[in-house]
Amino acid sequence: MFTEIQAFARQTAADQQIPESQVEALLRNARYNETAVRLMTPPSRSGRIRRAWQSYRQRHVDPIRTRRGVAFWQDHRQTLDQVSARTGVPPSILVAIIGIETVYGQYTGDYRVLDTLTTLGFRYPDPKRPERQAMFRQQLADLILLDHQGQLDAYTVEGSFAGAMGLPQFMPGSLMRYAADGDGDGRIDLANNVDDAIASVGRFLQLHGWVRDVPVFAPVRLPERVAPLLQEGLTPTTDWTRLQAAGAQALPGRRNSHWEAQPLGVIDLQDEIRGTHDYRTVTPNFFAITHYNRSYFYAASVAELAHEIADRVGYGDPDSLN
Repeated sequence: MFTEIQAFARQTAADQQIPESQVEALLRNARYNETAVRLMTPPSRSGRIRRAWQSYRQRHVDPIRTRRGVAFWQDHRQTLDQVSARTGVPPSILVAIIGIETVYGQYTGDYRVLDTLTTLGFRYPDPKRPERQAMFRQQLADLILLDHQGQLDAYTVEGSFAGAMGLPQFMPGSLMRYAADGDGDGRIDLANNVDDAIASVGRFLQLHGWVRDVPVFAPVRLPERVAPLLQEGLTPTTDWTRLQAAGAQALPGRRNSHWEAQPLGVIDLQDEIRGTHDYRTVTPNFFAITHYNRSYFYAASVAELAHEIADRVGYGDPDSLN
């Protein structure tokens, strides 16, 4: 293990042009985080975990997030409107992501990121997932570079048990590549500066393919024989012409060249416990959200929470873009 960490320190120092002694000092200061390992350990029960869309939705599209989301929007309306105008991302989506991630900053995590990333990078608890351990090592390298650049203090910065930081829960790599200075003060602070957090979420989605004036869910009535149209993965696999040929119809009054011209996907928000299926036609904006979290349930919950909040604020509903 020690030899492995030494090799990582040498490689990181060489790749990022950081003094090796500086990298080694950080790694020596890292402490094993038992909670991170426990929470990342696969469940011991055998068999596949059943998907349950309704339960997931109830946990995330809840009255607390909706009520606080309205207040958050009212408090930061100017910034939300400015970021939305610049990126094309509706203000409701920006609010919903911050709400689902941290309940508007209430739960940002109190684990030292240096500890969690080092622990998961070198002692990841699932040997069947070597790609996850590699990912955490890369995030650790990004954290070390951010520290070297003076963008954060790796000795003190805190986040989730997986190393995500601030109101929008950016991993170090996302902070480095997608974070934005929302108030023009020359620095980015995702933990304490709401303007920076909002601007960063907008920039992240914009750079991951958000399309202006296109809803998350296309207003489509799917045919009864929907199974051949279903997809998995994080890239849309069909389009409106093919869906029409299969019997899909636009909802009354919802024909629009903006969404009809986009690549589309058909997904199933399945609830295996209740035995239900919720089929949706989704646009590139749905898949932009999955870059934030790869779960279809997550992306759908963001869109539905955005709808609930926007309905109360009176504008900015992603479902109204048609």
